[in-house]
Amino acid sequence: MPRVKRGVAARSRHSRIVRLARGYRGRRGSVYRVAMQAVTKARRYAYYDRRLRKRYFRALWIMRIGVAAREAGTNYSTIIGRMARERHGICRCTLAALTSDCSGSLMAKLTA
Repeated sequence: MPRVKRGVAARSRHSRIVRLARGYRGRRGSVYRVAMQAVTKARRYAYYDRRLRKRYFRALWIMRIGVAAREAGTNYSTIIGRMARERHGICRCTLAALTSDCSGSLMAKLTA
């Protein structure tokens, strides 16, 4: 069986990880073994926080719609229930943006 020399492949793999860890403090940004752990943890946090960001934005949209609904004399659940019943294709993100632009007239149409 021939001898396998993998110096080039290992070097490219190591340099890719160290390049991803550029800017980290201490050995985390320069030593492969430590950089690998740091990059793995950073990727795990990035994955988790992408989902967390979606959760936070949805909560923010719901708050904004709720405030605009209360100003119009109704509540959030009534607005969302009516939109679901009438099958409006407006998502919460769009509705929150519309309420911040023209809150009075839009909520009056939705509550009527």
